[in-house]
Amino acid sequence: MRIFTIHGSRVAEISSGEYPEALTGLQLPELGYVWLSCTRAELERLQIPIQTALQTLCKLQLLDLHLSDLLNLQLPSRFDFTSQYDLLVFRGLVAGGPETSAASQPLKHLPRRGGPPILRRIDTSPVGFVVFDRVLLTVHPADFTLRDAYALRLLAAGDSGAQASLAPGASDSRSLGARGIPANPADLMLRIVNQMVDGFLALRRDLSQQLDHWQAELLDPKTRFSNWNALLSARLSLHQLDELCEDQRAAIQDWIETLKSWPEHDELLSRHQRDLLQVRSRDVLEHVERVLHHVQRLEQNAETAVQMHFNAQSHRTNEIMRTLTVLTAIFLPLNLIAGIFGMNFEFIPLLHRSNGFWLAMISMALTAGGLGLYFWRKRFLEHSTR
Repeated sequence: MRIFTIHGSRVAEISSGEYPEALTGLQLPELGYVWLSCTRAELERLQIPIQTALQTLCKLQLLDLHLSDLLNLQLPSRFDFTSQYDLLVFRGLVAGGPETSAASQPLKHLPRRGGPPILRRIDTSPVGFVVFDRVLLTVHPADFTLRDAYALRLLAAGDSGAQASLAPGASDSRSLGARGIPANPADLMLRIVNQMVDGFLALRRDLSQQLDHWQAELLDPKTRFSNWNALLSARLSLHQLDELCEDQRAAIQDWIETLKSWPEHDELLSRHQRDLLQVRSRDVLEHVERVLHHVQRLEQNAETAVQMHFNAQSHRTNEIMRTLTVLTAIFLPLNLIAGIFGMNFEFIPLLHRSNGFWLAMISMALTAGGLGLYFWRKRFLEHSTR
């Protein structure tokens, strides 16, 4: 568990331990807020101390249903609210781990061999955000490295902000936002969620390259595509990733609608900070929609490539059957001539002539050549350009 206090341009980490003593005596800063960050296992083990700390800081505790949502590994992205706090559950990318393997989405259908490596990296796990007026509680998986990376950036911004606090206008909220220090718990939540969405955006290039490679194999007439199991599993994974992004978009839209209903006059939230929250929320929603649009386009491209592959195979089969039909039509008269001269009659024209064989061969050659020329003029023997 890591606990941070954010007061103006100053960021300090109070504790980074896993013991309930870290929550004992925790107090709010004079004008700032507190960020409590714990893993799902720590929340399950330290429910009573965390609830006690929230009671001390906010004069209220989490509802039992919301607590169970934060502990649920399979929960999709969703948003809920009460009169005292807001709850956002957002599924993000995590590295593979024991907790992730139990709740891996959306790649549980990939085969052990032959599957796309890029899709095997997309394991997701829910991250919970509980936004109070002056407290932010985040619940994440054990291998959620984004929290540590953002905490490092936040501490670095706090150090630079403390050095710049002596400058004129250093306490202005605009200069505060420019240094990367969130002004309130909701702002901090949106910044973390935005980085989680950017993790999905970073996969676009690798996903596109993987699908382009498969498309080239599917449409190459000189190769025979056989990796159907991996392709169908990838299509299923893209469909599940599409559903994941839909849930993310719905959760952010619900948050934006709730943000609009916040009271206009709030002593803890200035007009500029409210506008900043709305702008940042719309920016997060736009990023989610970009990921969703890209995933849908990849699904459509994969489906189109498969259909074009089968259409190309059908067209190639039709060309082969047409060529065989033309050859059969050419050799039918030759078989007729050979059958006539193979009859067991005593008197057959040309049978006893010394040049009868050559006359029959010439007639068969002329017949075959004439039919071949006729079919060629009719473009039945034309090669298709590739």
